[in-house]
Amino acid sequence: MSDLLDQYPQDLRAALTIRFVEQRLLKLFSEGKLFGTVHTCIGQEFVGVSVARCLNDADTLFSNHRGHGHFLAYRRNIVGLIGEIMGKSVGVCAGRGGSQHVQQDGFYSNGIQGGIVPVTAGMALAHKMQKTGGVGVVYVGDGTLGEGALYESMNIISKWDLPVLLVNENNLFAQSTSQTQTLAGDINARAEAFGIKAWHSNTWEWSKLFDNMKACIEEIRRTGRPAWHRVDTFRLMAHSKGDDNRPEEYVQPFREKDPINALLKQYEHDPRWQALIREIEAEIEQAVQQAEGAPWGTVDDAMARNTQRARGYRWVRKSFEKEKGVASVRKGLEQGMADHEHLVVIGEDIESPYGGAFKCTQGLSARWPERVRNTPISEGAIAGIGNGLAMRGMLPVVEIMFGDFMTLCMDQWINHAAKFKFMFNDKVRIPVILRTPMGGKRGYAATHSQSIEKHFLGLPDTQVLCLHHRYAPALMYADLFRTIELPTLVIENKILYGQNVHAEPPAGFDLLFTDEVFPTARLKPELGAHGQADVTVVCVGGMSIDVEEAAVRLFQDEEIVCDVFMPTRLYPFDVGVLEQSLTETRRLLVVEEGQGFAGFGAEVIAQAAERFGHLGIAARRLSATPNPIPAARPLEQQCLPGASAVVNKAMEIVREFVH
Repeated sequence: MSDLLDQYPQDLRAALTIRFVEQRLLKLFSEGKLFGTVHTCIGQEFVGVSVARCLNDADTLFSNHRGHGHFLAYRRNIVGLIGEIMGKSVGVCAGRGGSQHVQQDGFYSNGIQGGIVPVTAGMALAHKMQKTGGVGVVYVGDGTLGEGALYESMNIISKWDLPVLLVNENNLFAQSTSQTQTLAGDINARAEAFGIKAWHSNTWEWSKLFDNMKACIEEIRRTGRPAWHRVDTFRLMAHSKGDDNRPEEYVQPFREKDPINALLKQYEHDPRWQALIREIEAEIEQAVQQAEGAPWGTVDDAMARNTQRARGYRWVRKSFEKEKGVASVRKGLEQGMADHEHLVVIGEDIESPYGGAFKCTQGLSARWPERVRNTPISEGAIAGIGNGLAMRGMLPVVEIMFGDFMTLCMDQWINHAAKFKFMFNDKVRIPVILRTPMGGKRGYAATHSQSIEKHFLGLPDTQVLCLHHRYAPALMYADLFRTIELPTLVIENKILYGQNVHAEPPAGFDLLFTDEVFPTARLKPELGAHGQADVTVVCVGGMSIDVEEAAVRLFQDEEIVCDVFMPTRLYPFDVGVLEQSLTETRRLLVVEEGQGFAGFGAEVIAQAAERFGHLGIAARRLSATPNPIPAARPLEQQCLPGASAVVNKAMEIVREFVH
């Protein structure tokens, strides 16, 4: 019966390789040669093999925390996998990703359950728009069936006719918990409820699995429609290393009927099989030796890469058309669509005639119907789709209707967009843009009025931009589309949409900008006989209007001179831009509309203390009161800082701190 090797030579070799590599990994872990954890797929090998044998270089595959078998079946890089888990430079990601975060060519994996599904949907949308003919494959375990991101994504995948294969490895346990405790209803009925065709196979009838998977993927290629393929299987080893609490009497029958165990027993005396086993084992040992002998991977300083540090800033003037903020945002998006054919805009209610809740996208879908898409109310999914689009060479702009809803995007921003570049060893780009309005003063109450930008500051390999009324959004977007390398959050402001953006400074001030791509604007006082400014003021977003009004009032009524800074980029932020001003004033006031605790103002003051502590700087923060934002305008005004509050706080610091 050794003709199986003639019929399935590569497939059986792949399955045996996966089995023996994972057994070797468990041994290496017991020897203290691996870091972290190891999630093996021993018992499930034929799932990955059944998929990989049907894929080509146009396809993309996204795996999860239990992805070694998927990777080896698809990319067959033993040294790269073992080296990666050892943390060595020969690893596919030079040790940065480890067991759960592997990337090579069209293969990706991440350890977050559910979140990889919308990313795969974005990749499949890119395949469709770019006409590559590629299929996006994503693996989900039965434990992932409890994740909301899965269902948000399945809805979009089906509605948009995306070429996605969702492979459900149904191994009966999510970590240590039986699905009898966690799973309601029928598994395949979930896919069918979204109009997605559902297939059903198992790993014990592996040749039939091969035939079914081939037919399934061929149908996706032919129709462009998604498919769900449930593959019943069983994980023979622990979820992670040795933490298995399943009764041995429950596991043992599955060991006995395991297809690889059965094959090894059946052919234990067959010379061809034994020669193949020795060959695979020798290849694995050689890979282990190569990985052990390799140097460790390295880590560079992302902040140093992405931040302008400790240099003199050159101040210049800029001119731009005076217009409403919303018109300038729309102009920037429109020009970007015209200049960049791979730019795509997605979001809720953004198509014409509605054009978004604040009309920033009005008219775009009429000109570019294939590149401007309405989405369901599925913020997590559309943020993930943006990530997937970006990873496949598109330039996605994702509109999140209100900044408050960014909390629903947290997983995609923190665990996906912010990490892929580093943990995949700089082999991927994620030029995704999330743009959203924040701020109150519109009476929208607690869940539609927050300024929560602080929760998105400080994530490596990201940047956060913030519009204000002294720099044209159209210019900012033009520069962003031209230069983007990092995932970028753009914070707009509801009040600014209706205000004029202009470059005409108030009397007694000069308007200057740093010579950076995303400049800090400065209302520099024309000092004359006064000699120098009294206080350095930094303000965020929509507070620029209130701070400017306060600066004028302070000068006219109190003879207090403010040097006002309005950063366009909140993260990374370099306090060096304030050096010349702080050297003169030695007083710093930071004004923001969000909560002050651990906010942007705290970061600015901390940086100032570190860099300029020798100056003896006095610092104050002005921010919202620690309450949810009320709807009634009189109550809202009590909670949010305005021009009068800025005046009072500036007078306080000037009077309390005398040079």
